[in-house]
Amino acid sequence: MFYTVECSYNDPESEAEWNAFYSQQKLPALISVAGFTTSQRFRALTSGCPVYLAIHTINDAEILSSEDYRLKGGGNFSHWQVYITDWHRNLYEGQGLATPISFDNILLLSAKPIDFLETEQGYQGLEMHAVGLDKSPDYRVAYVLPVEMVPLFTEVSGVYLYEPLTPQLQSPDKGKP
Repeated sequence: MFYTVECSYNDPESEAEWNAFYSQQKLPALISVAGFTTSQRFRALTSGCPVYLAIHTINDAEILSSEDYRLKGGGNFSHWQVYITDWHRNLYEGQGLATPISFDNILLLSAKPIDFLETEQGYQGLEMHAVGLDKSPDYRVAYVLPVEMVPLFTEVSGVYLYEPLTPQLQSPDKGKP
């Protein structure tokens, strides 16, 4: 199951401090929560979507209401809350772990499959169907592409591009039942 958190941030003066907190403290705290197996953070390269995206692989939806999550991960950024806008959380069904995205790749999220990527270029999209929380968008297809492909998609409607802000963090217990 994939847990996504998206938001924008509207205070340029404190944004670097907030990003440092989120990437250096919040993500490591989340990956220490029992049931979180991967976490990675991204910044949008295109407009029309929240600026920041975090994708986590979790075992099940109940983790988000656990005491461990409440103490370590959920809601511990009140200092910056007033500047966070366009905040969305979603749960998507999915098997396996989120793909780690290196700094020479981008994440492309699309409202529908992109046929030429799959048939002509050989990229396999990961279909994601929302099953919890905001459920919006209710359907996405994720592709991991080389950064050189960014210019092909910057003006495509319904397509959003993200660069990784962090490497993917992985729980030492990843893959264990």
